Amino acid sequence: MLDPAAFYYSMFKAPPAGLERWLNDLPQQLQAVYSTHGEVNAWCRLLASLPDIRPSELNFNFPQIKIGRPEECDEANRRQLESCLRRLHPWRKGPFEVFGIWIDSEWRCDLKWQRLAEELTPLHERLVLDVGAGNGYYGWRMLGAGAARVIGIDPTLRYVFQFHAIKRLAGDHPLDLLPLALEDLPSGLQAFDTVFSMGVLYHRRSPFDHLYALKECLRPGGELVLETLVIEGKEGEVLVPEGRYAQMRNVWFIPSPSTLEVWLKRAGYRHIRCIDISVTMVEERRSTGGMAFQSVADFLDPYNHTLTVEGLPAPRRAIFLAEKP
Repeated sequence: MLDPAAFYYSMFKAPPAGLERWLNDLPQQLQAVYSTHGEVNAWCRLLASLPDIRPSELNFNFPQIKIGRPEECDEANRRQLESCLRRLHPWRKGPFEVFGIWIDSEWRCDLKWQRLAEELTPLHERLVLDVGAGNGYYGWRMLGAGAARVIGIDPTLRYVFQFHAIKRLAGDHPLDLLPLALEDLPSGLQAFDTVFSMGVLYHRRSPFDHLYALKECLRPGGELVLETLVIEGKEGEVLVPEGRYAQMRNVWFIPSPSTLEVWLKRAGYRHIRCIDISVTMVEERRSTGGMAFQSVADFLDPYNHTLTVEGLPAPRRAIFLAEKP
């Protein structure tokens, strides 16, 4: 029988300050998630089959999360490791390099990290929450930037097991990824120094509820890092797709940057600033060996890359920083 708490032993043995009451309920939450997904036991067996190799080198500050050296993995272990990693396809976030094996993810997440890392309040010794963390790529970068502990949440179990595969190879570090959504966290935590929400807001039916929930996770004076789709436009302009947007079904609201600033003010944030606006280029998000399905090139009008296949403005993303009073 699977013991979900065993995956998160490091967090339970050293509870971050302010999270004790949540951790009391967490084992039951995890059991409820893991007991209802049909592939969990197969993924647990996959983790157990990973070769037992201890890396002599770790680097969380490269574009790729780098674990070990190629010469530390013999041919038999390399074949086994590559097989395990392929069975966790698709790898949406990355890249990773594991004992010389390159996991070329759909997103070049290192490019987004470059755009925000210099502008953040330094993460040194901070407790960080990463909402919609995917497979934890950004969490490793946060550790590399000096965070004391990072807790990621993402309800997609395949991504959670990708994370556990990487962590099993990297060793025990103060980074955990929980198979939960933001709505599963207790209200009024007020525990985190920094909260990241990247690529989540436009999937929420109520963007204001999302902004308020993020604020409840922050301690007073804590920082929100919000990355989301935006459109060009004036204050008050918002795109509400009638159907799909860039082939995505669950896109509800895409505001202009100035509209998003107003939303953040209405939600009670202060010191709001937009640090980056970038068009999503094919070089940053594409089909790869680690994610062989369609990607952004397939979602754009083939004759006009300023439009999606639905005739809507092509993906443009903004990063905002804001502070909880």
